[in-house]
Amino acid sequence: MSLVTVDHPGEAIALVTLNRPEQRNALSPELREALRDTFLGLARDESVRVVVVTGAGKTFSAGADIRSMVDVGPYDMMRRGDEENWAAIRQCPKPVIAAVAGHALGGGCELAMHCDIIVAGEGARFGQPEVRLGIMPGAGGTQNLTRALGRHRALLHLLTGDSLTAREAFDAGLVSVVVPDEVLRERALELAGRIAAMPPLAVREIKRVVHAGADAPLDVALHLERRAAYMLFDTQDRREAMQAFLDKRPPTFGGR
Repeated sequence: MSLVTVDHPGEAIALVTLNRPEQRNALSPELREALRDTFLGLARDESVRVVVVTGAGKTFSAGADIRSMVDVGPYDMMRRGDEENWAAIRQCPKPVIAAVAGHALGGGCELAMHCDIIVAGEGARFGQPEVRLGIMPGAGGTQNLTRALGRHRALLHLLTGDSLTAREAFDAGLVSVVVPDEVLRERALELAGRIAAMPPLAVREIKRVVHAGADAPLDVALHLERRAAYMLFDTQDRREAMQAFLDKRPPTFGGR
């Protein structure tokens, strides 16, 4: 059985599914490596413009596979090369949407936060409970949660391990949109379709500038934005979009 499945439910959309439902999609070392290879392949696939990530069954991901961590030491953890695994997701040049049902805890929450947009079912819960196991988040949980919630609220959850409901996560700015559980996948794919229909070069530059400028001084971030915005004027998609607007017809984008 494949630990990760990839389907193409719509034009230019890849649906990536964590496929360990019996283990609540726990992120074993093998699953994390499979995710890395999947995302590296999708980054090179010119037919794919948007990626949606979800979990098989009723859970997005309950976190790391604890059985794989019980008897390992620091050197063993370093040898796993998890930074490369997570970087493949974080650095994917295409928009990545997390469709979160059930629990997104520990590494599952970190996986969702590595995505660009989080669509959560009403029954979803988010949290970093690592402290309860005598460890701490190691795949961006402390940093990404703090950037989303602010230092004081993030520390409340990091130090107690308490989770947030989907509505609480939305109100705090962690989640992009909350939808009924029964239409979660449908709504996430609908959103992916809307983004996939946009000019792909503009979409990629917007994502790149947002991430590159997030932690830069404002003047530097504005410089990055202006440069990218001006460069897009040299694309065929820009000319097509503007001409289609004037002609009052739907545009056709080729990513050039």
